[in-house]
Amino acid sequence: MKALILVGGFGTRLRPLTLSVPKPLVEFANKPMILHQIEALKAVGVTEVVLAINYQPEVMLNFLKEFETKLGITITCSQETEPLGTAGPLALARDKLVDESGEPFFVLNSDVISEYPFKEMIEFHKAHGGEASIMVTKVDEPSKYGVVVMEESTGQVDKFVEKPKLFVGNKINAGIYLLNPSVLDRIELRPTSIEKEVFPKIAAEKKLYAMVLPGFWMDIGQPRDYITGLRLYLDSLRKKASPKLASGPNIVGNVLVHETAKIGEGCLIGPDVAIGPGCVVESGVRLARCTVMRGVRIKKHACISSSIIGWHSTIGQWARVENMTILGEDVHVCDEIYSNGGVVLPHKEIKSSILKPEIVM
Repeated sequence: MKALILVGGFGTRLRPLTLSVPKPLVEFANKPMILHQIEALKAVGVTEVVLAINYQPEVMLNFLKEFETKLGITITCSQETEPLGTAGPLALARDKLVDESGEPFFVLNSDVISEYPFKEMIEFHKAHGGEASIMVTKVDEPSKYGVVVMEESTGQVDKFVEKPKLFVGNKINAGIYLLNPSVLDRIELRPTSIEKEVFPKIAAEKKLYAMVLPGFWMDIGQPRDYITGLRLYLDSLRKKASPKLASGPNIVGNVLVHETAKIGEGCLIGPDVAIGPGCVVESGVRLARCTVMRGVRIKKHACISSSIIGWHSTIGQWARVENMTILGEDVHVCDEIYSNGGVVLPHKEIKSSILKPEIVM
């Protein structure tokens, strides 16, 4: 089987992190976002993954080469010269996706994190005999999304309602699809939307089916959702009693600590924290609801919550960093500084406090 991952463009919503690496390579729970997907695809027998990309394909491919051999899976790029939306890239990659087997292929949005029940999806797709399957997830506030109206018992999709004013349902497109090769005959090579142009036509012919995604789901393409996604992901590890979760007197709730990270005396870490490789957390530090990326040093008695600390940054003694502060790569926060929602571009030194959310160039 094959899979196409829609990587797309610049990852502007996750800047300043994406100023250093392409978005799919930004770590989530100590592993590049896209690797969560590739490993799950490999586990159900996918042998080739195509990345639809229009930005820095070299960086992506160089990085993923080592995982090709490690995972035993082929990873190639299909590069757009202009943004082609969510359907155009399928037409562009047609020759890579179709072979004589006639097997269906997966399409994934690269920002989506979930438990990826691909095996169940394959069974669902074979059982209904339609042309396309999509995953849907239940949300509390459907008015922000495109809602999928479906027949509950069979999963047959009736129609899509974009950002409904009146309640029509609470299931939204989760950005995970399994498509027969015939779907490609419906897509022209131009900028086009699979959600707005392709799926409604298949639904009108009663050949589109939706499966409700079990477990959690999050689009982690922006900082607030990234932090929520980390909580949901760690929670799902806890439910599986994963040995990856840290334990100890200074750990509260669900925490991931890379084996090469060093943690000092008298810290309080958690809940919902990921600490990356080579990090040094000095004594008396408090961390909650945050991601600390590779090579970061957090000095004594600093306090960090609801924030993302980019690679190789340092946080000074008694500094307080909170409220969706996002530090790019190699940012140095001086001692006793306060950051309330600062978004700081790479290679900066912060010598005075950031009292309200703002971007620091």
